[in-house]
Amino acid sequence: MAADLPERASVVVVGGGVIGLSTAYHLAQCGVADVVLLEQHELGSGSTCRAAGGVRTQFSDAVNVELGLRSLRTFESFGREFGQEIDLRQVGYLFLLDQQHHVEAFERNVAMQNELGVASRMVDVAEARRLSPLIDTEGLLAASWSPQDGHCTPESVVLGYARAARRAGARLVRGCTVTGIATDGTTITSVETSHGTITTDSVICAAGAWSQQVGDLAGVDLPVVPVRRQILTTEPVAGLDPHTPFTIDFTTSFYFHGEGPGLLLGMSDPDEEPGFRLGRSDDWLPRLGEAIERRAPMIAEVGIAGGWAGLYEMTPDHNGLVGESTDVSRFLYATGFSGHGFLMGPAVGEVMRDLYLGNRPVVDVSGLDARRFDDSAIRPELNIV
Repeated sequence: MAADLPERASVVVVGGGVIGLSTAYHLAQCGVADVVLLEQHELGSGSTCRAAGGVRTQFSDAVNVELGLRSLRTFESFGREFGQEIDLRQVGYLFLLDQQHHVEAFERNVAMQNELGVASRMVDVAEARRLSPLIDTEGLLAASWSPQDGHCTPESVVLGYARAARRAGARLVRGCTVTGIATDGTTITSVETSHGTITTDSVICAAGAWSQQVGDLAGVDLPVVPVRRQILTTEPVAGLDPHTPFTIDFTTSFYFHGEGPGLLLGMSDPDEEPGFRLGRSDDWLPRLGEAIERRAPMIAEVGIAGGWAGLYEMTPDHNGLVGESTDVSRFLYATGFSGHGFLMGPAVGEVMRDLYLGNRPVVDVSGLDARRFDDSAIRPELNIV
């Protein structure tokens, strides 16, 4: 807990979700001494453990495909490498498409994904129904399918990274809020917290939805806003195919996948205002109900067992922010993944290790630098849920 706060650190990682933990692990594992991670609550308690657990490689931007694919390889070997099973179910991701311009866009995306080594492909309506028997195919034109994608348990990934980071020598401090980042003008000198001050010259912001506030403490603009997303789980579904894929109705963003004997389901709410609200509300349920009745009416007959709310860390173009400030020396950041931070966390941790050490990153993330918003050279990620 916060009583373990050290006086000094070579680098302070702010945020104890999967990206922060992956970063701390990779830094310590490659020999960086005195790595300290600060988490204001419990590890994974921000957005990571409130995620739907999806892991995928189907994106419209090549850098996201590469981050997703490299991370998927880590998830596949996680049990062997970290001694922690994560219940990875590679049941595939199925994007249902009912508009011609979406079909054309996904055809281009699949071609790009294939060039990068992803086994995605377009499928017809009949095959989409065979893959995901709960759907109604009325109005569908095609679907995009990647059999290697799927879902796993975020809490288990957090546990695996936390144990590995500690074994490698990183210090993980829970219940400790960052209240200030002191500089001598352009160079970081210390991190101030609710439990004392740590002398350091390097900070890595992996604070998710809270990253804008952390950036402000150092005088670095990180355009991240929190947006609530809600998830429901159902009662057991009779005859549920255990291979039911992570299925997304792309036009509405309604999605579902198997969760034990039932389903986990959700949908974005276009009327949701940015903010740190985490309480559940019923405002979105009529729209969700309409989407279910239209695309998977059999689900409407199943009772709701529970649910929760979490925060997406949204950026203006729905792409992550990864890089290092040019105004404040050694302030690095990995945030703003707009709902995809969990699935990209393993690879992003490697990237942050490389950026900290001054090495060429395992994935070229130069296009994710926050300075892209200084001009018009941005390219929005279109495959978001």
